[in-house]
Amino acid sequence: MAWTAAIDLSTLAAKGRAVARVGGRQIALFHVEGRIHACNNRCPHEGYPLIDGGLADGRVLTCNWHNWKFDLESGETLVGGDRLRRYDTRIVDGKVEIDLVEPPLAERRAAILQGFAQALEDNNYEHLAREIARLDHIGADPLDAVRAAIIWAHDRLEFGWTHAFAVTADWLALYADQRRDAAERLVARAEIAGYIADDAQRAERYPFAEGERPFDGEALVAAIEAEDENAAVALVRGACRTPQLPADLMPALARAALTHYQDFGHALIYVTKAETLIAALGREVAEPLLLSLVRGLVYATREDLLPEFRDYADKLASWGKVGDDAKLESASLRGLNARHAMARVAGWGGRHEPAAIYAMLLEALAWNMLHFDLSFDTRTEGPIGDNINWLDFTHGVTFANAVRKTCAHVPALWPAGLLQLACFVGRNVGYVDAALDEAPWRVSDPAAFLDRAIAGLFDHGRERFIVAAHLVKTLLAARQEGAAVPVAAPTVLAAANRLLHSPLKGRHRLRTAKQTLAFVAED
Repeated sequence: MAWTAAIDLSTLAAKGRAVARVGGRQIALFHVEGRIHACNNRCPHEGYPLIDGGLADGRVLTCNWHNWKFDLESGETLVGGDRLRRYDTRIVDGKVEIDLVEPPLAERRAAILQGFAQALEDNNYEHLAREIARLDHIGADPLDAVRAAIIWAHDRLEFGWTHAFAVTADWLALYADQRRDAAERLVARAEIAGYIADDAQRAERYPFAEGERPFDGEALVAAIEAEDENAAVALVRGACRTPQLPADLMPALARAALTHYQDFGHALIYVTKAETLIAALGREVAEPLLLSLVRGLVYATREDLLPEFRDYADKLASWGKVGDDAKLESASLRGLNARHAMARVAGWGGRHEPAAIYAMLLEALAWNMLHFDLSFDTRTEGPIGDNINWLDFTHGVTFANAVRKTCAHVPALWPAGLLQLACFVGRNVGYVDAALDEAPWRVSDPAAFLDRAIAGLFDHGRERFIVAAHLVKTLLAARQEGAAVPVAAPTVLAAANRLLHSPLKGRHRLRTAKQTLAFVAED
């Protein structure tokens, strides 16, 4: 203990309350019914002086700004969120002394993480940010909060992974950029926690089946294909209990994600992000991330079962067996529906290297995104199937990013990845404005553009996390793909530029109402 004199007892008794500056801190002291209470003068919510607060029952202190209430005996928050720091007191030679010694680091860390968990439950962004900043202040691992958020949420996501986990990997990349100042690094982690809390808000837990099996990659792919979550979970848990994750674990998950044209490309994106997160955060998060991931793969939609994409299996089987005389250029893919785009790409597969085909597909996807017809995002008429917006177009570039990364490590998956990129090219063909003037969106200085755009993410101002997440993922994917595929870089960056500077309608109230009336009328 480190007892420090704060104030004469007679002075405090006469006033009933006082503020003392002790050890560089403002301490509020209250003399009530013969007892002395001491706490930080600043409310842990937003800093209002507690010395001006109301006091009831000799121990309940109320902050007058937002009506937060604290028990001065325990420091417990009775109304509000953050816990109040209180101090032990004693009387020595007529003076009130305060014990300023901080609890052990492990105890303070545990208390902060307890508050952080409550902030997740409450989906309170400001409280989340404060607890993360408190972890920084005591010198704890700055990524402790990210790990805690993942573990807290992993079994609350009924159908597995969401964008919240995926964009965590991208925000961590921004966090790791040493050019960022303390405020920006806090933003990166607060955005992670905020999105995770928003996706899992007040959700019940969906426990994973118990048990484990020795890992087998083929068995894992088969279990996911059979939509057998329990079997897949047991195999993943077996992999996570080994000293090192099996080398074929992530390739097996990538194969499962590419077995079908799956879930609008999310499945493969999530596999690549899981690998990144485990590398960044350690084995502590491997099991929760992977259990949630396989649940998502099991539940993922299989769009190759839809008429538009049903040729996928046949084209994959014919890869390299037929040729196509069409010139290898992105322009030859414009205007093709999914079936014809797959046929063209499968034909190219017999004549060209995968990397060359990939470059043309990436440029075609970026061209589609650059030429998105904004009228589809603002209209109030039309069928549900034409509810297309900017986010739908961004998936082409982010999925391409996942395909390139995956196939660089597992080359056997190139045909599947390239054909699914062709599906993306074809699915958006009806929603582009081919006559759009590209000139205003072309980027003359790529490095400067990306620096400005990425810096803007730290104060994006988007109300909905889903929109902010797509901006983050798309910009980072555009940066990576522009560097990896220079021939496509001008179109990729122009598309990103237009995305950043074009309106995106957040809610479609009237369109939803009209489509709902039409749907119900046909019941």
